[in-house]
Formats: sequence, C-alpha cells, structure tokens
Amino acid sequence: MGGMLDKVAGVVYGADYNPEQWDRATWAADLELMRQAGVNLVNVGIFSWAELEPCLGEYRFEWLDDVLDALAAAGIFVNLANATATPPPWFSTCYPEALPVLADGSRLWPGARQAFCPSSPVYREHALRITRLIAERYAEHPALVMWHVSNEIGGRNALCYCDESAAAFRKWLEVRYGTLDELNRAWGTTFWGQRYSEWTQLLPPRRAPTFGNPTHDLDFRRFSSDACLDIYRAERDVIRAVTPDIPVTTNIIPNHRDLDYWRWAPEVDVIAADHYLKAHDPEAHIELALTADVARGLAAGEPWMLMEHSTSAVNWQPRNIAKQPGEMIRNSLQHVARGADSVMFFQWRASRFGAEKYHSAMVPHAGTDSKVWKEVVELGGILSRLHDVVETTLEADVALIFDYESRWALETGSHPTVDVTYLDRVAPLYRATWDSGITVDVVSPDAELTGYKMVLVPSLYITRESTAARIDQFVTAGGHAIVTYMSGIVDEYLHIHPGPHPGAMRDWLGVWVEEFFPLRAGEQVGLDDDSQVEVWTEMLRLDGATPVTTYKDGPLPGVPAVTRHDHGEGTVWYMATRLEDDATARLVNQALKVAGIKPPIPMVTAPSGLEVTRRRGDSGCFLFLINHGSETAHVLAKGHDLVADTAINGRLSLLPGRVAVIQEEAP
Repeated sequence: MGGMLDKVAGVVYGADYNPEQWDRATWAADLELMRQAGVNLVNVGIFSWAELEPCLGEYRFEWLDDVLDALAAAGIFVNLANATATPPPWFSTCYPEALPVLADGSRLWPGARQAFCPSSPVYREHALRITRLIAERYAEHPALVMWHVSNEIGGRNALCYCDESAAAFRKWLEVRYGTLDELNRAWGTTFWGQRYSEWTQLLPPRRAPTFGNPTHDLDFRRFSSDACLDIYRAERDVIRAVTPDIPVTTNIIPNHRDLDYWRWAPEVDVIAADHYLKAHDPEAHIELALTADVARGLAAGEPWMLMEHSTSAVNWQPRNIAKQPGEMIRNSLQHVARGADSVMFFQWRASRFGAEKYHSAMVPHAGTDSKVWKEVVELGGILSRLHDVVETTLEADVALIFDYESRWALETGSHPTVDVTYLDRVAPLYRATWDSGITVDVVSPDAELTGYKMVLVPSLYITRESTAARIDQFVTAGGHAIVTYMSGIVDEYLHIHPGPHPGAMRDWLGVWVEEFFPLRAGEQVGLDDDSQVEVWTEMLRLDGATPVTTYKDGPLPGVPAVTRHDHGEGTVWYMATRLEDDATARLVNQALKVAGIKPPIPMVTAPSGLEVTRRRGDSGCFLFLINHGSETAHVLAKGHDLVADTAINGRLSLLPGRVAVIQEEAP
C-alpha cells in the first residue's frame, strides 16, 4: 500500500470481521479458516459501538481485547474501526434531536444504520469520546496496522435538513461568501424576489412549492459533503493525536452521488474504496473498471485499497444474482489490474440474522464444501504469488475529467430535459476506450493535463474558466479532446457563461449553439452515417470547426451533429447529440488513431470482452489479461503467468472467463 502497510506482506487479503455475532468456538474456527485462505488483514469493530458501550458510560472492551489478541497470535493484522458508524440505541433515545431529517421535514428513526445528522454537535461529542477511548486502549496493540474511521460516511445520511444542519449551513455560507451581498450575487436572488437581508433567513433547501434556487441547492450539497468530511477529519485527528505513525482511512464509494471525493482524497492516508456489481448489468465488469479507475484517480495514481466487494450475491438489490464460477476471482483481479494493492470483502462469515443475512461472505452459509469457499482459497493462493505487484502503478495516455459537482447540478432542478444525466455520457466514452484496450486516468476538473495525449470531457456542465483554459492550452499544445454536449454551460455559481453556448469552451471548440433542441421521449433522429441519436440535439453553428456527421432528419436536418476542430497543434471533437454506443466507439477510435494512441500489446485474436492493463514499478512490469468474453483470446506475450504459475513463451491463449497476470521478461 505505497509503504502504508509495511507489516502486511504482499497483497492485502481479508474482509470485515464481526466476531461479536459469533461465539468463542466460532472465533477459534475462524482463525484456522483465515490461515487456510491466506487472509492477512481484517477490518474489526465497524458496527460495535453498542457492544463496547451498551449503556452511556458503561464499557465492555474485554471481548475486543480477546479478539485482537487472538488475531495477533495467529499473525493476522487488523484495520481497527473506531465504531462510530452507527450510534447505539441509547444515543437516539437520549438525543432524538440528532436524528436526520428529510427535505419534507420528516424525521428518520433509529433501527438501521447511520441514524444521525452529520452536523449534530452531540453526535460529534460522543463519537469523539468513544474514538479516543478506543485509540488509547489499542494504540500499542501488535495487531494494529491501520485505523478505519466510521464506515461509508454519508452513504445514507449525507443530506440532513434539520435545524442543526441549518445552523451549520449558515456558518459554512458565511465562510464561503463573507457578506450577504456576495451571497445574493452568487445565488442570483434578484430572481423570484429571493434577496436575503439577514443570515438567519437562510435555511437548507427544504421542500418548497416549486423549483428552488439551483445555486442554493448546489451550495447545500457542497456543504453536506464538507460536513461529512468534517466528521472524518475530527475523528481522524483524535486518532492521530494518539497514534501519529499509524495510517488512518475510511471506506468510500467512488461513484456515490452525494459526496465530492476530490475534496476527500487529500485527507485520507490511503484511498479505500467499496464496490458492488450491478447484477442486472451484462457489462457490469466495465462499470467495475470505471469505478476502480476513479479510485485510482482519487489516489493520484498511487496504489489504493479495495476495502469491500462481494464473493457472490449481495442482499440489497431488487434481484440478488449469485456470481458464476470464476467470476469472483475475475472481479478481484480486475481491481488489482487497475491499481488496488488489496482484495477485501464484506464480510468474513455470512451473518445468521439481521438485514444482511443473505449477503455473501468469504465463509458462506454452505460452509467450506462450496464454490465460494473453494474460490476464496484459490484466490488467496493467486494473490500470494502477486507480491511483487504491490506498489507498482499504471500509466495512461488518456484522461477522463470526472466532476461530482456537475453531476449534482445537472441532475437537480429544472433543465431542458430530464433525460440528460451525468453518467450517461461518462459511461459510453469510457466503454469505448475500454473496448480498445486503452487505459484511462480519471482526473478532477482541476487536474494538470500535461503528459496525456487525449482528454475526454463528458457533460462538464459546471466549467470554471481555469478548467476551460487548461483544456484549451492542452489542445493548443498538441493534445486531443472529445467534448460532449452540456459542457461549458455554467460557472461555479450556476450562472450561464456569457454569449452563446457553450460559453466557456466556444472559442476553441470552433462551434456555438443557437438553441437547444431536446427530443421527445422515445424520439430518434437519423444521421448521415446511418446511425441513430436520441434525447438531445442542438442547433449548432460552425465557427472554424468542420462537420463529421449531420442530422438526416428530425428537427434539424443538415445541421452538424458531431464536429472536428483543428486547434493549434491539436484537435478537438464536439458531440452535440447523444450518439449510440457503436457510433461513440467509432468516434473515439478515430480520435485515438489521430492521437497515435495504441493498445499496450499486439493482439493475434482480440475478441470482445478482453481487458488489458499493465502495472510497472521497480519490481518489473506486470501485464493483466482478463477475458470477460465468450471466445478464446490469443495474445503475444512473454514471461511468467503468476495466475497459472506457468511460463509464457511468445503466445498465450486465454480461455473465456480466465485471467492471466504475466510478469514480463525484461526486453
């Protein structure tokens, strides 16, 4: 883990371990099974506050002492939680004002998890108290190698509209704007007579008669993300004061809608991400790759932790589909292929009771004579051979700008159509590069683009002038870019950029938009290349760019739908419509060819579904080949396959569903 977990040799392998759900005889059996599987790290104590403090001021740490001592004796290290993910029942009974409130004023009640307001002072007081007690008690414990703050912070309670949140929101706004005049300017309160004359008049954007002020809503989302981050910082700082040399992290959900993880990333010692497949999606492995690349981007390209995923089915989707034989191993190694130095699961042993009793685990209800357990042991053996992969990194020629704030703004309030959503254009652009075997770095809008050959800019609705200037400079200097519709439209206050759309990007895109022409539900329009588009069209005017495709029919026949502009030493493509996935792929492949970007290895036969990445470092180069398809892939490679533990002498035939990790020979 980039030197963070030096005591843990090789790839980190393990799970959330909840011994409080089991008797001591099961604890002993667990340690033996962990040894068989090759587990070297477990996350302990995540939901244990009520067990450690069953009544206010009454503490029961002895069971946790015994668990940690036993793990240490077995040579298994611990990522110890501070237990604040869910307050005990006594807390909600004593302090009902700390429960979260929805935008319509209704209160959420205890009985599940995360039943607290992120801005609650009394929650923070008690959370910091139990955190300090745990940190001081276990600071010197030999099993401890990392601290785990809370769990998926803000995953279910990020947006709270209670009076405590209102008071905290006002303080946040005072810091952000300084004066009410500046806030009124930023929020455009001359519209609909919303001018504020006292700070006390400001509230969260609670349910109102009609559309609220979009900048008000955006700032509340910014505040809510910061409020959740502030919880992490406060608990982390208590831990750091006690154990300054032990890394601290919290598990994030990279594709979660409610938090801006670009602001979180610098605050954690190791990026630790959770990911669960969408069982209904036949291309869920591509979404997995994108999420893993987001995690790597948050880690600034350094190795990161896969903190949670599942051995098989989850319990919370409408239809919880079990993983096919080999799928769990393939999923796990796919995360490693994209920069993870750990493979961890929720959870170690399947629960017999509670809301997640049907969630899969490393030890399933079926026990050790099962597909899941056999694959758990097999995966442990594979990971033990990947020790030299640790601390290696990936290199990419393509960057994809990913913006949580644009997602908030684009999917909230009134817009030309409800059918335009943020990830809708992110996914096809990413899928096209994935299909081509091209590695992509996911970066923030503030990222430096020097060193890349191409940048993908999907739906960058909020575009600061500095971001637009950075992309302009990148293209002018010889870079290549693909920009989609609903980019460059508004500034950080959601004010329309001056002049025709897309105001922030208009000059270097070589086009301008006279008017948006969103399509009706189900309506399709043909292009002159015989492809179809839907959802979105624009009355586009050329100003230096040349058309790549034009509309054949619909409301804008003859108008350009996709353009190319040679700008400076580089080239920029603009997608003014929602292309089909195949048409998107053709455009991306054309741009990759112009940019001179090629896959990392030559293919003899590369069927659909073959995933290729390469990790490099002082220990060598490691080529990851993952065949998600239904046909055998034939590739040229030379080295040692660490999965099959066999030599590869020039050609590898990779069967469907199989994975190879080739430690390449030096040229």
